[in-house]
Amino acid sequence: MSLNNKPNIIGSDDLILITGATGFIGTKLVENLVDRGFCNLRCFARRSSQNEKFEGIAKLARDGFRIEMFKGNLLSREDCAAATKDAVVIYHLAAGRGEKSFPDAFMNSVVTTRNLIESALEHNILKRFVNISSFAVYSNCQKANGNLLDESCPLEQRPELRGDAYSFAKVNQDGIVAEYGRKYGLPFVTVRPGAVYGPGNLPITGRVGISSFGIFLHLGGNNRIPFTYVDNCAEAIALAGLRCGIDGEVLNVMDDDLPTSRNFLRLYKRNVGRFHSLPLPRSLSYVLCYLWENYSDWSKGQLPNSFNRRKWHSLWKKTSYSNQKLKSLLGWTQKVSTREGLQRYFEACRAGEKRA
Repeated sequence: MSLNNKPNIIGSDDLILITGATGFIGTKLVENLVDRGFCNLRCFARRSSQNEKFEGIAKLARDGFRIEMFKGNLLSREDCAAATKDAVVIYHLAAGRGEKSFPDAFMNSVVTTRNLIESALEHNILKRFVNISSFAVYSNCQKANGNLLDESCPLEQRPELRGDAYSFAKVNQDGIVAEYGRKYGLPFVTVRPGAVYGPGNLPITGRVGISSFGIFLHLGGNNRIPFTYVDNCAEAIALAGLRCGIDGEVLNVMDDDLPTSRNFLRLYKRNVGRFHSLPLPRSLSYVLCYLWENYSDWSKGQLPNSFNRRKWHSLWKKTSYSNQKLKSLLGWTQKVSTREGLQRYFEACRAGEKRA
């Protein structure tokens, strides 16, 4: 029996909970599940979420479909208990992505995840908890230039030293999910998308470069960028909640035909708008990160540790990637080609610039 013909772990009318449902990836995940015929969805989002986003999701419902809109706070155990009631699969996309403070990021990624898991386990009907992580958790420090980064690679042991609250929170989130799997039998799968792009997420990924100093510094060189178009990412996440026999697995998500940073930047300028960029050789960017890191230490944090060698290894070191495990375990295939995905993204960027 092929992977595509394997039965799912749930039926079409079983309740599925999606946290972060109104977010960039969440809305596409809801759309994907509806297209697959799953007709009982509970969409969780913060109380501050715009009503228009909820209305947009509600419009996806068809005859016989139930899409419940649930506004709440994952820091509230009462909200978590209500949200997880009767849910047999949970897709956990909600995260404290915008927080710059380490305590805030921890609260909104780690504590919220713990609350959600504990509530779900109390109901004793959960079949799969899909934990959405990130490439930001990988260390990449001990690997030689150009080596493969895959699911077997080590995570950051001291994520706080990277100066990135999001990375710090995601490493700890993955840790708590794995711990509940070991100690309490949580049936989980961890999904780690690369650089997710598409309409709705227009800024150029930091893997290509940064514009923090008034000019765009191109730091990616000829590195391959682990892009995944948002629809392709949602497809992988959906399958991770449905396939049999993958509990405890970690799956990296990226598309097949990965452009280099240099080619992506060239296409962006040609299709969206030209701007001046300054390419920095990898050796020079590494030295600058080293100097910044040391001056931050010497100044006792007066200069924030925004650029350092750990961050350099994670974002700008020459690295290769593979999505073979994603394909072999899930039967995932890239539905939107890289060419088509980039075209849609550039069109959205042009429209965004006109509105601005």
